[in-house]
Amino acid sequence: MHGLSKKMLVTFVIVTLLGAFLRFGYTIFPNPVTALIAPTNESLWEHLKILFWPYLLGTLVLTRGGEAGSRAPWLLTALILCAGMLGCGYIYRILMGGDALLVDAILYVLWMAAGFLLPGLLHAVTDRPGVGGCITLAALVLCGMLVLFTFLPPDHVLFVDLSGVNTFATIPY
Repeated sequence: MHGLSKKMLVTFVIVTLLGAFLRFGYTIFPNPVTALIAPTNESLWEHLKILFWPYLLGTLVLTRGGEAGSRAPWLLTALILCAGMLGCGYIYRILMGGDALLVDAILYVLWMAAGFLLPGLLHAVTDRPGVGGCITLAALVLCGMLVLFTFLPPDHVLFVDLSGVNTFATIPY
């Protein structure tokens, strides 16, 4: 898929709104099933869920019935988005001590928008033999980590609940 089709724009809007609703999913429906797809606290890691799960759903819709390997650029983009969101979140929330909801929302929408632009640029990278399988495996590992770390989060700054915390003080030495 090259360029932004109407289907891609509609999917972008739907998955972006779905992620925004997921942000409050666990608060409204606190249970283990909801915890798997919605953030359970204000940690940077938990907020990957509002980006990753809706984006993965959009990827599956947009690439359904596509040619072999058509998902690889989208899955690679999902991995890039998660790394980028963690990096930006770390800089903004931890290093800078920011906690403005508007900034968080703008960053989220920008990362989600990048998710619909990058796959068209990544086809050349993912067309090489064996690359698609490695990307799929990496995406599955991330899925597993999102599930595992929901219930067993490591002792690391990315997993610290940042609600009401002076984030600058949480930087490890």
